[in-house]
Amino acid sequence: MMRALLFAASLFAAFNAAQMPAFAIGSNEALADPAQEARARELFRQLRCLVCQNQSIDDSDADLARDLRVLVRERIKAGDSNEQVLRFLTQRYGDFVLLKPPLKSSTVALWAAPFALLVVGGGVIALRARRRARPAPAALDDAERARLARLLADDERPRT
Repeated sequence: MMRALLFAASLFAAFNAAQMPAFAIGSNEALADPAQEARARELFRQLRCLVCQNQSIDDSDADLARDLRVLVRERIKAGDSNEQVLRFLTQRYGDFVLLKPPLKSSTVALWAAPFALLVVGGGVIALRARRRARPAPAALDDAERARLARLLADDERPRT
């Protein structure tokens, strides 16, 4: 029993260690000016790793993410503003490189889809709830009961 608990605890620890974010900055990558490095790190958090797709380039260990970090630092050293760096990267890689793509005609469907799904899902739920909440049928009156009894009696007679 104790071995099983130790094994489960070690598996849990290994799983949690694998889930920790990887801080992918190399010691030789950082800019000498702390203000410029802070700007670069802020930009890294806004840019998507094109390989990982759900991570920023700040968190990714992919070679392309490292190359993008180097490129951002070079543009900052060259004197580009944050907007110029982002514009350069979106011209080169498209809006997909941004973790939060801008709202424009080509991305309206991307931004509207979650709300449309919520509306459609809510409509489906409302229709199903409405169908289930049908009122119970009214009770039969005496004339209807008598007619039903005659029909059932006729149906039970043997046919030849």
